[in-house]
Amino acid sequence: MFLGTYQPKLDEKGRLILPAKFRDQLSEGLVVTRAQDRALAVYPMSTFSKLMEDISNAPSTVKKVRDYQRMLSAGASHEVPDKQGRVTIPPILRTYAGLDRDVVVIGAMNRAEIWDLKVWEEYSASQESDFADLDGEFMSGLGQ
Repeated sequence: MFLGTYQPKLDEKGRLILPAKFRDQLSEGLVVTRAQDRALAVYPMSTFSKLMEDISNAPSTVKKVRDYQRMLSAGASHEVPDKQGRVTIPPILRTYAGLDRDVVVIGAMNRAEIWDLKVWEEYSASQESDFADLDGEFMSGLGQ
């Protein structure tokens, strides 16, 4: 499980040092791909494989399914961290997420996400009141 918020920096080669707490889960390889909200999702290879299996079983005759399959897989890049725990974020994904040097890596349960620092701060601030307003009605439907 991926938890927490970290602020590593991208180096001049587009490499990111993974948070130490995430390295064991990602050491065998990972997939970085587009996520919603102009963020990048980082999945352990096994989690991404299961996700792709589930998505590939969805009916590709449905336009929204095809669109999702294309956007997720076309933006995906398999990476293996080096000995220092660094991974390269491909230029196309850095452009998609608007990443420069200052980034945030957050834990999002089954994945990590990489955000531009300013975009994350704006998103987080805009979600705070909605998060505070979540109540038992919303949560009661989960896990059933």
